[in-house]
Amino acid sequence: MAAITSALIAIAGVVLGWIAIEIACKPCLESGREAIDRSLNPDYDPDDEENNAAARAALISKTEDTDAKAADSSSSPTAAIKAV
Repeated sequence: MAAITSALIAIAGVVLGWIAIEIACKPCLESGREAIDRSLNPDYDPDDEENNAAARAALISKTEDTDAKAADSSSSPTAAIKAV
């Protein structure tokens, strides 16, 4: 009877550990699973404009924001010297 109890406790521990990992790493796991689904989908075309339009727009806006911040910081004479 002790062996069955030990086995049930071990199985419960593994299940609870799996649930904890799923909850803790949910965003990372979801993006990984989506990438796997896309790579296994024979109809997925990475060059398709509709699929990548949002990603490209986000990259372009981040680049423009970075360029704007760099231009603002270089125009100020005290921008290079900052007190910590």
